[in-house]
Amino acid sequence: MNIMLVCSAGMSTSMLVQKMRKAAEEKGLEATINATSEADLSNHLDKLDVILIGPQVRYLSSKITEKAAPHHIKVDVIDGMHYGMMNGAKVLEQAEGLLEK
Repeated sequence: MNIMLVCSAGMSTSMLVQKMRKAAEEKGLEATINATSEADLSNHLDKLDVILIGPQVRYLSSKITEKAAPHHIKVDVIDGMHYGMMNGAKVLEQAEGLLEK
């Protein structure tokens, strides 16, 4: 599973990425999890399964969904509570749930 977190500069999600990687490792889940800015997202679309958008840039959701659609990438806004608490396990569950739909 390849997951990309998107925020305005790609930096505020870096701690969450680390926590998600740890949660994936604990579950024995093979996952590549990274963060990027919205501006750089187009450079990664060919290898993603899920894009999770930081709640602070939820206004980009329709734009990102439009970019992702031709690549069949699932897109969602990260739950604000899980983001605020940096709950990597819950955000990972959110990504997994998108792939099950």
